[in-house]
Amino acid sequence: MGLERIPGQDKGTKRPVREAVTFHPQARPIIKDSGSLPMTLADYNQAVDLHADGLYRFALKHLRDRDSAKDIVQESFARLWAKVTEVDAAKAKSYLFTTAHHAMVDAVRKDGRSTRMEEHHTNLRSVDQAAPDLKEVLDAALATLPAIQRSVVLLRDLEGYSYDEIAELTGLNLAQVKVYIYRGRTALKDYIGQLDLIL
Repeated sequence: MGLERIPGQDKGTKRPVREAVTFHPQARPIIKDSGSLPMTLADYNQAVDLHADGLYRFALKHLRDRDSAKDIVQESFARLWAKVTEVDAAKAKSYLFTTAHHAMVDAVRKDGRSTRMEEHHTNLRSVDQAAPDLKEVLDAALATLPAIQRSVVLLRDLEGYSYDEIAELTGLNLAQVKVYIYRGRTALKDYIGQLDLIL
């Protein structure tokens, strides 16, 4: 950590300057320029106020379980708190969604909740012949997608992130993001189209 003179102050006044921080050899630095200062308590509280609801919606749509979604949000903010001195306040949203994405992928892998499309069709036929609720149909369709496709589709279509932002959050390149979104949307369309035959 170096020192830099604060502009407009007398020559003896200096402030600490942070260098770029990288957590993983392939990860992008969270603090990119040497003028960035660590997040303050006020910045952290503002991040909670601004991003907790969106993070919860993202996790809930992905996991379809309220308690698990709350756990992911809590874990994401706990990890941000642990790195509060290393994360630039302007990058808090990106850090939170990236952390939540990785935590959800890990949770899905751990629980082995990957389900097949045929299982959902069987479930829909056997439950009731009444028309299913649109939300239930969309949730069931999302559950058929692999975790990475579900994440990028939700980030794009539910949270409104740009392709570049999704690439940064997930660590994928731009072409991969576009392919996963296209494949995910196509699978959703096919799933919903198959329901027309059942109903």
